[in-house]
Amino acid sequence: MNDYIKKWTESSLILKIIIGLVIGTILGIAVPQWTFIGFPGELFVSALKAIAPILVFVLVTSAISKAKSGIGSRFKTVIILYLFSTFLAAMVAIICSTIFPVTIHLTGASTQAAPGGIGEIMHDIIITAFSNPVELVAQGKYIGILFWSIVFGIAIKMVANDTTKDVLTDCADAVTLIVRGLIQFAPIGIMGLVFKSVSESGIGIFTQYGQLIALLVGCIAIVAFVTDPIISAVATRRNPYPLVLTCLKESGITAFFSRSSAANIPVNMQLCEKLGLDKDFYSISIPLGSTINMEGAAVTITVMTLAVCHTIGISVPLHVTIILCIIATIGACGASGVAGGSLLLIPMACSMFGISSDVSMQAVAVGFIIGVIQDSCETALNSAGDALFSATAEYHDRMKNGDPVNYLGEFAKQKN
Repeated sequence: MNDYIKKWTESSLILKIIIGLVIGTILGIAVPQWTFIGFPGELFVSALKAIAPILVFVLVTSAISKAKSGIGSRFKTVIILYLFSTFLAAMVAIICSTIFPVTIHLTGASTQAAPGGIGEIMHDIIITAFSNPVELVAQGKYIGILFWSIVFGIAIKMVANDTTKDVLTDCADAVTLIVRGLIQFAPIGIMGLVFKSVSESGIGIFTQYGQLIALLVGCIAIVAFVTDPIISAVATRRNPYPLVLTCLKESGITAFFSRSSAANIPVNMQLCEKLGLDKDFYSISIPLGSTINMEGAAVTITVMTLAVCHTIGISVPLHVTIILCIIATIGACGASGVAGGSLLLIPMACSMFGISSDVSMQAVAVGFIIGVIQDSCETALNSAGDALFSATAEYHDRMKNGDPVNYLGEFAKQKN
């Protein structure tokens, strides 16, 4: 039995995921009535969601309590990268929507309440941050978890001795070990998730609202393969594509099928370790990215808003599109704290053009219809970007300071 377990853990995780993907697709088409096949997928995502808040809390607290001097500039760099890339994603969405205008059939309505504006989003974020930390961990609210883990980390750094800090580090290592074990079940989980999507939606989802889906996916692809690599290349002065493709393969694939940035935090943590990044840095930058690096959300908000404008014949001048980019960027950063994510921020952006909530909420309903594809692509872009810009920020900082750079970490060793 130990030999089988060893062979399983040492074999390629990506290859196993691809096999699980193919099996899930075949079963979804052949026997969609066998709903029990989707259970492993639900169990896998549920397990990752359960462990991720604990992982974030102990890792960030441990990293802060034992933080070394000299990595502050990395945090400034990664925050700039997160925000700038999200703004550029909104710009890409505007350019593509202008060149390829799409209209949608506005019928139906969403019953969920949308936030009234940026002020309401910021209010909710601040209230959440100052909520009970135990409840925040239980509910998986990462903005609040980040806030309290930083507070606890600073407090422990000030008052605790090295032994206490070592115990906290051991706790973080123990949770990390559990996560590594869970990730080994990813191929089985992916099989269940793919089966569920295919059996429930079939191929019809690819034809209905096809132009809108193509526009959304096209914008996300441009961000993933053009603008993000350019940003990384400027910062690192290296060919960015080995790093970009590694992040998309190792992080984007699992995020695409889990459709949860929170569930993918452990996957990104493991990826950053393989990339040779500083644990004190990525244990904070990855959960931070899951809350403010929302390129996919910015694309969704912008594309859907402009689709409504095109449908009802509203002309959008250039200076207004710049404001829309800013609104989409700020709103996207708060998307993780809003029930329904990026879709429920569409009415806020539509309000810029005097579009009533009755009309804009119909666009939200359309978003939920195509959510299987939209949310999967959006999450894959967001999650891969978290790892990409964490690595970019650290490599940039190391090169600036003349420190040795282990570009691609373990992946480079494997190629050699």
